[in-house]
Order: sequence, then structure tokens, then C-alpha cells
Amino acid sequence: MFSNLCRLFSGTSSSFQAYSNLCRLFSGTSSSFQAYSNLAAKLRIHSIEATCASNSGHPTSCSSIAEIMSVLFFHPSGMHYFPNDPKNPNNDKLVLSKGHAAPILYAAWAEAGLFPTQNLKTLRKINSDLEGHPTPRLNFIDIATGSLGQGLSAACGMAYSMKNFEKNTNKVFTILGDAECAEGSVWEAMNFASYYKLDNLIAIMDINRLGQSDPTMFQHDINQYKAKVEAFGWNAIVVDGHCVEEVVAALSLARHSIGKPTAIVAKTFKGKDFPGIENLMNWHGKPLGDQAGKVIAYLQGLIKPTNEVLKPTNPNGTAVVEIKEPFVIPQPNYAANSKIATRNAYGDGLKALGKDPRIVGLDGDTKNSTMSIFFQQTFPDRFIECFVAEQNMIGTALGTSVRGKVPFISTFSAFFTRGFDQVRLAAISEGNIKFAGSHCGVSIGEDGSSQMGLEDISMFRSIPGSLVLYPSDAVSAYKAVELAANHKGVAYIRTSRPATPILYANTQVFEPKSYVVRESNQDKITVVGAGVTLHEAIKASQILEKQGIHIRVIDMFSIKPVDKITLITSASVTGKKILTVEDHYAEGGIFEAVSGALAQEDIKVWGLHVNELPRSGLADELLEKYNISANQIVMKVKEILG
Repeated sequence: MFSNLCRLFSGTSSSFQAYSNLCRLFSGTSSSFQAYSNLAAKLRIHSIEATCASNSGHPTSCSSIAEIMSVLFFHPSGMHYFPNDPKNPNNDKLVLSKGHAAPILYAAWAEAGLFPTQNLKTLRKINSDLEGHPTPRLNFIDIATGSLGQGLSAACGMAYSMKNFEKNTNKVFTILGDAECAEGSVWEAMNFASYYKLDNLIAIMDINRLGQSDPTMFQHDINQYKAKVEAFGWNAIVVDGHCVEEVVAALSLARHSIGKPTAIVAKTFKGKDFPGIENLMNWHGKPLGDQAGKVIAYLQGLIKPTNEVLKPTNPNGTAVVEIKEPFVIPQPNYAANSKIATRNAYGDGLKALGKDPRIVGLDGDTKNSTMSIFFQQTFPDRFIECFVAEQNMIGTALGTSVRGKVPFISTFSAFFTRGFDQVRLAAISEGNIKFAGSHCGVSIGEDGSSQMGLEDISMFRSIPGSLVLYPSDAVSAYKAVELAANHKGVAYIRTSRPATPILYANTQVFEPKSYVVRESNQDKITVVGAGVTLHEAIKASQILEKQGIHIRVIDMFSIKPVDKITLITSASVTGKKILTVEDHYAEGGIFEAVSGALAQEDIKVWGLHVNELPRSGLADELLEKYNISANQIVMKVKEILG
């Protein structure tokens, strides 16, 4: 058996010290591994019983990683953690990317003593936090998983933070299923981890051959996975995932890796040690039902007497005191008669906020357009260049937020759409993440429709608990950064490319609400805009005033939450008429936000928005063509007023 273990060193860059540790590990102790095999059988039994109690779940997906979990939780080569203090920052961390195997994760924590094993039978019940897939409602879960392909990115963020921001020696483990390795985000994360030399990151790939409806792409062709992992710059260690000795050896090697992340490619079997079920299709996501008793009896027969008592290995280190003060930045200093793009003011605000060590910046090779470059130039040690890989960038940011950082992610507003699932999962993970999308709408001009963010408001409004801010001048954009930082959860700042006039005094105090920027006691209608359309609305009001028509103009600085009080107050004195104007599609944008907020009010709402697929052109031409210019506002107001 030891000769089999020696092959694990083939082609690895592990140190001599790791080899010495391994020799000592196996010297005269081969019988002691029975305790870990016994625990693996118990974890399988727990998984069967829990899924039978809920009549749903994935026991076969749990069984393929039973030995891996027993070693990870109870052998010194695995995680080092305080079992009764899962949130301790000195703990090693585990991200179960294949979140459908949640029952065995819960079982491992129960066996570690965090809660009674009988609680496992509350799995998936409405009054239980042991949900079908892991969420941070549980104190031992850092990242919500289950939407496959995202766990490794979050683990990258955690590992990056530990190594570069916290300067500690913690390890981050993540378990991936082979089916999710078809997701491109996995390989974005692989690329990121090797580029940044995250040698504190250990990925365990559970190659159990079977997906949900078909065998996986490469089934048990382990060399395919090994070759891919090595091509992406990782150490690769191939093991029999059901051999405790090999798993221990591989983890021992991985813990001593220098300069590279390590992937343990584990050949496993779905439904391992489930007679009549092991390695067969059509058992994914199904409790064992009538076969449970027979399988449990078989597993109980695999448990052999041993005197060894398994205990977790505690970590070293002293906990860092968390800073909880609110974020405060100095007031801006913009000249009243200047024109400044809100994207530039966002960069100024982020730079000012960066004096707080909790703030980190991430960008996807657009920093000289989003203006996050202002932060990067001032605080390079807290800036992460994620290159053109937006899905991994969002997942990485989520990982840094788990470690107490407040990440600001910047890219073109259009490019966040490709990472919507990552945004959604960040909210489910209770991630404290801030997004800044620049170059929104047709006002970007010649670049054309593929670069125009016209769906982003809709996307971020749909995220539970989100804050959505759309500043219209430099002062409000600068202060939006402070508001976003102090919002707990997902926040989105929408910035524009064109330079626009200053509207507010530098001393203006901002809240997530709307602001009246032009009014008189003769106003006949309220016009609501944001960003470039607010300035078009102001121009329209000046044109109409010369014609004897007065309108009230509102800056809808906060798209979510909607400031109903300001809208209702203004509408009540302007004929109960509101016109919204937005550089966004109608679906999910300002028009729908206002209409929804006022649905129970006796107020009529009209909307101007981009109502067809746009094309390239000059910004002013496009605003006119797509009916959101000052001229179009003038015509619409006259139409409404008859």
C-alpha cells in the first residue's frame, strides 16, 4: 500500500519536508485508519437517514465523498478548526461547492460535536436551518452553494484574503463535483488561483462519474482532469477517493505546497457501499426508500472495532478584533460650474473610502474606464485585478466579504449581466458586496448595443435586500460610494460615461431617496429622471417654461428603495401626473419601479424609455432616436397635458 502512496509524489513539486512528514505519518500506524473508515460509514448512514426523513435529498452524492469528509474533519492533514466556534477567523475553511451533498456536511459537523446528530433528521423541514443546500443561516456555512460552479471562485476570494490581506497561514478547502467542472466559472477560478499563486487553496474534485440525467462528460477518465488541472498551473494529485490512506497522504502533500494551489483528483463512486445502487444511474437526488434498511445494515457491518477516538485538530493564532464603525469620507470639492462624469466621481469616492483598511477593489480589466484605477493607484495592495472573467470576479469578491472585507466590484454595467447567477448567490450568501456599473445606456454612444447596459437596473432591483443608486452628478456619485459601503448586503451604483453639470452643493447630505431639483407653484406635471435623463429633463423644463408650461423635475437618485413620499407629494400638486424618463429598457427600470410603488395611489404614470434594440451613434443622436432626449420630453409633456 505504501508503494501506491509513493506514486502520489510523481510529478509534484512537494518539499522534502512533506515527504518526511508523510513517512512519519505512516510509520506503524496503518491500522489506525480504520477509525476513519468507520466514520465514513457512519456519515453515509446519517445521510441516508436524513434524506429518508425528509423524503428528498442526495444520499448517493453524499456517499462518494464520505472518506474525504471523515479525513477533512478529523485528521491533522485536513482542516484545523475549533468545532464549537465555526466562525473563528483562525479556522481553516471548507466550501462545499457541490452543495447538493449538504447532508454529509451537516453530518460531519454533528459528529464534530457542534449539534446533536438527531437534529440531522430535520433536514429540509420548514422550521430547520438544515436546508436542502447550504446557506449562511447556519453558523458553519460561509458561502451558499448549490448553483454549481461557484464554490471555487468564493474559495479563491477567501484564500486571496487570507494570504494577501490577513497574512495568515489558514487553508481553504473546496469540494467540487465532476458535473460542475463543465462550468466555465470553474476554470476562470482555476486560472485566477494559479496566477496569484494561492498555495493555501486546496480543491478536491469528486470524480464519481455520474451526473443527474447522464454520465458526466469524461466519466472516470481521470487523466483528463489531471491534465486540465496541470494545464491551468495547479499541482495535481490523483487518489482513490475511498482509500483513507491515499486521501490523508494527498492532503498532507497539499498542506505543504509552495507557490501553487493543489487539486486532489479523487476517483470515487456515486452511491459507494450502497449495494444494488453503487455506480448506477437514476439515483441522483432520490432517497433510498424501501432499500434504506438493507443498505444501512450493510454499512453497519463495515464498522470494525477500534480504540482510536477521532478529534478535530485545533488551529493556532489569535482572533483579530472586527472593526464595526460606519464608513465616513470627506465631503467632495467640485467646482459648481464644472462638468464631470459620474464614473469619475465614483473613482474619487472609492479612493477617499480606501483609507479604511476594510475596503478592497476588484475590476475586470476596465479600471481606466470605470475609474476604479483611482483606488488601484492609491491602494495597490488592496486591489485585485480579475481580468476579463466577471463571473469569477463576483465570486472572488464574495469570498473576500466572508473574511470581513467590503469589496467594490467595478466593470461596465452590461457585463454584470453575464454574472447574474453569481450576484444572486452573493445575496443568498448574505455577502456584503458593492457593485459599480459604468457605461450604462445608449448615452455611451458609438460603442453600440453590446456595450450598453440597458438591463442592469432590472437585474439589481430583483436582488433581495439590495440598494440601487443612480447618481446624476459628481457630488451624488461621490456620496453614493459612502452610502453603498454602509448598506449591509448587495448595493449597486450605476454610473454614466458623459460629463454632466454639477447639480448639488458639496455640502449636500444624501440618503437613499429622491430629490426635487426644479419646482414652482405652477407645475402641471412631475418628470422623474436619473443620470443623463435628469439633465435632459432639466433642459426640457427650461424649454417648456419659455412656452408658459411649468414642470417639476425629480432626481430619482435611489431606484431601490423607491422614495414614495417625495413622488406622492410632488404628484399631489402637479395634477397627479408623473412622467418617467430613463436610459434603460422599460422592463424592470424606473418606469416600472415608480408604477409599482404608486400602484395603489390615484396617480397616472407615463414613461419614456429605450423601446427597441439600439445601434451605434453619437450620444445626443441616440437620446433623440430612442425618445429620451429633452426634445422628446417636451413633446410627451405637451401630449399628456393636451
